[in-house]
Amino acid sequence: MRLDPTAFSKGALQVVAHLQRSGFEAYVVGGAIRDLLLGKQPKDFDIATNAKPEEIKQCFRNARIIGRRFQIVHVRAGGEIIEVTTFRGHHDAGQSNKTAQAAQSGRLLRDNVYGTLEEDTFRRDLTINALYYNTTTHQLIDLLNGADDISAQLIRIIGKPVDRYTEDPVRMLRVVRFAARLGFDLEGDTEAAIGEARHLLADIPTARLFDEWLKLFMNGFSEPTFLLLSHFDLLSPLMGDNACITGSNEGACALQKKALKNTDQRVADGRSVTPAFLLAALYWPAAEHRSAALAAGGEAPIQAMHSAGQQIVLEACRRLTVPKRFSLAMRDIWDLQPRLERMQPKKVRDILARRWFRAAFDLLLLREQTNNMSTHCSEFWEHKQAQYPELVGSARGRSEKPAPRGRRRRRPANP
Repeated sequence: MRLDPTAFSKGALQVVAHLQRSGFEAYVVGGAIRDLLLGKQPKDFDIATNAKPEEIKQCFRNARIIGRRFQIVHVRAGGEIIEVTTFRGHHDAGQSNKTAQAAQSGRLLRDNVYGTLEEDTFRRDLTINALYYNTTTHQLIDLLNGADDISAQLIRIIGKPVDRYTEDPVRMLRVVRFAARLGFDLEGDTEAAIGEARHLLADIPTARLFDEWLKLFMNGFSEPTFLLLSHFDLLSPLMGDNACITGSNEGACALQKKALKNTDQRVADGRSVTPAFLLAALYWPAAEHRSAALAAGGEAPIQAMHSAGQQIVLEACRRLTVPKRFSLAMRDIWDLQPRLERMQPKKVRDILARRWFRAAFDLLLLREQTNNMSTHCSEFWEHKQAQYPELVGSARGRSEKPAPRGRRRRRPANP
């Protein structure tokens, strides 16, 4: 099968050609080939080779080795950064711990075992990503019938799914991400094994889970992703129980879905999106419920919301390492909700100037649209924004305050 050579980036073609001239095998691999077969233009071009990382580095002046768990090489070519990986091999019981290391659970901690193209094929996660293309000879290498799965619109794990999920539980999230992004179905065994392995996500570092959350929710397919995560009971292992809303709470479910749909539309329109707003919207039903419970216990509404926000963020961070700039923003967005509802004329200018006013106002709109609330409050703030447009978001928020300067050390007195 011959792919259009003009669809490949110049940098990728240069790197492949130079590795081959240096005596190595080299192929464009994975998602780029998958996207080209789907008629889409890839964003990135990755390369696989039998050259070791140090050998790759010797071939290119502008190259550096990165990564510990998986060593890869970044090669700068023609203004691009091309990711080059060495063919992975199988793990043997006698392998040195310097190259392969696994936790007691079976999760791989380090994986620098090198092998052949055939071995590398079986080490990849999905058949639709195990595609290699020689840009010199125009040969497609598809040992696992990934092209057929693309035609059938199937996501299929390579190997025994339970074993592959055990090696790296994040593969379950990748399976969902590709299914949501491509609109594909999960192959039977690939789907069934999720039920056996989902608990293993508890072993994944929370910082890595947040990185995966960004990939899942910030790329324009957050609504189908959220629905699939819920369907496969992966939402709680990823985000904790506070993000899981039962179907009986129709208003809360509708708010979450509308926030996701709006985020996807912004990505499609090329507008900016921030994790802070979507996190605030997804966790809002839990924050609202906690605030109501605290208010029923005697706390004033504003203080109840502040306390609830602190608690919900703390609990969320047990599953996701949410950076402080986002967690503080979430709390600001929630703190502003009861203040917006009060509509106090004396507070209007201060509230409009808050860093996260606009995001808080957007959440207020979602609440009105999905919970049969009166629109009187949003109309009030629409009018005030039109009256004082220069104030909106003009003040520093808590997440933007400059760090305090340290005290100057006093010189010791002369003896």
